[in-house]
Amino acid sequence: MLQSQGYFITGTDTEIGKTYSTVKLLRQWQGEGLRAGAMKPVASGCEVDEAGHWLNDDVCRLVAVTGQTDLDLMNPYRFLPPISPHIAAAQAGIEIKLETIVEHYQRLAPQYDRVAVEGAGGWFAPLSGDHFMADLAAALGLPVILVVGMRLGCINHALLTAQAIRAAGCEFAGWVANQVVPRMPAYEDNLATLDRHLGAPRLLTLPYAP
Repeated sequence: MLQSQGYFITGTDTEIGKTYSTVKLLRQWQGEGLRAGAMKPVASGCEVDEAGHWLNDDVCRLVAVTGQTDLDLMNPYRFLPPISPHIAAAQAGIEIKLETIVEHYQRLAPQYDRVAVEGAGGWFAPLSGDHFMADLAAALGLPVILVVGMRLGCINHALLTAQAIRAAGCEFAGWVANQVVPRMPAYEDNLATLDRHLGAPRLLTLPYAP
């Protein structure tokens, strides 16, 4: 059973189900009787509602599970265009600051038994000209959960990301197998290979969900 209060959720790529997997983890923790909260520190791709609020789909899905109401605390940086955060921030004339995200996390975390901090993109998705998602995870000092998009090529992507997580000095707490294609050849064999080589527990195995 996971013991630490907070976890940083990263993925082998973008569009491999980080939010979907984070929702499943949050529900699992809630099922264990824990108060579960979430952060999506940086979100690109927002829609504007009738009241003029910028709403991000990933953030809304997390809120639907946790019931959080302080969106600015859980999502301090949000951008309209669905592009890499560092480009969206540059276009908006905003600097994404790690210390701001850490401060928000430190205010949010004491309210919960478990907090899932979902990154954007993969481990080396840029946040600025100098920092990547890896730097954010290290600044937060959180164990990392890796979401592996189960499809052709996932073994290479997963092992490289796991190596990078450990090289950054972060604890690799476990991984989630999320099937992102309807049928993956040798699916069970791929799972077995990842179990053998990732060196961390498989926390969830999620079937394909269109």
